[in-house]
Amino acid sequence: MSNIVRLKTQTQIDNEAAVWTWRLDSGGLSAAERGELEAWLREDPRNRRTFEELSLTWSALDRLAERAQESAPAAELPAPRRSPLAALRPALRARKAYWESAAAVVLVIALGTVLWINRRPGMQVMSTAVGQHRRVTLGDGTQLTLNTDTLLEVKLTAQRRDIYLRRGEAHFGVVHDATRPFFVHVADAVVRDVGTKFEVRLPSDRDIDVLVDEGQVEVRGPAGAAGLTGTDAARDGNDGWVRAVTAGEQLSIAGPNLKVMSVSPKQVADDLAWREGALVFEGEPLSQALAEVGRYTRTRIVLRGPDVAALHISGRFKTDDLAGFFRALQTALPVQVSRPAPGLVYVAAR
Repeated sequence: MSNIVRLKTQTQIDNEAAVWTWRLDSGGLSAAERGELEAWLREDPRNRRTFEELSLTWSALDRLAERAQESAPAAELPAPRRSPLAALRPALRARKAYWESAAAVVLVIALGTVLWINRRPGMQVMSTAVGQHRRVTLGDGTQLTLNTDTLLEVKLTAQRRDIYLRRGEAHFGVVHDATRPFFVHVADAVVRDVGTKFEVRLPSDRDIDVLVDEGQVEVRGPAGAAGLTGTDAARDGNDGWVRAVTAGEQLSIAGPNLKVMSVSPKQVADDLAWREGALVFEGEPLSQALAEVGRYTRTRIVLRGPDVAALHISGRFKTDDLAGFFRALQTALPVQVSRPAPGLVYVAAR
């Protein structure tokens, strides 16, 4: 009897996740079907990750459509321009035979470059796939750079500019306009631009990193958040907290803790190297470096042993050259890289 376990390719998982997403969107699942879905989610960590990515993107699209319909008077609401995706939905829901086509359409959204929603002026959804980064210029001239696996919403009006970072990491080069303040909403905080360049990263649902490379921003959070005291931040009118972060500083919120630290110009450049498609490490533990590399690939990277995890790595690497990274890793460190199956890499002591 063979002991070889053949893992699914990421493409197969993408297709299966898309079909489940469409089945949920088309109507309620029976108890048996929900059991099948739960079993599928448990059988491979990649299944759950891919399914959640697709579901989050699809939910964002539905929210934008609802907001557009609610905000415009019925008598003045023009017939919306139906996106190719919207045009497909009735047919895809009508017949199971079309689910595979739906899967391909959903994957275009989840893995595509930038998705524009034109149902209402000033309303946009932007996303990048795993391993991608994208530069976008907004109508006001503001420059946005989206890092790998990022999802955000943009709402521009005559009174203000609002960005809602739902997932990932983005850098903002904001064109100052005193009459239209610029806000980035992330988790429970709001970052207000004061004419500057800065990066916002969402490592988890509630943790936040804000790095300012030029000018100044004002970060606001809810009352009781981040364990702030009167010496750490001012209070706003809603009894929340306010913290100014200037060029060369980084604000990090991790659970109940908030930290503001000075960052050297070299560290700023290294942290923002992803905009040029690079990752820079300066003596970080290998476990931390591999976690960062893992953001740019759907390949699962498994580190074998605490001694290997504690090794330190330095160098500059391309985000789109995973093979080159692992070749350099084996040259610089006493480790052996193996690929027992598609989409899986082991890093162990040599």
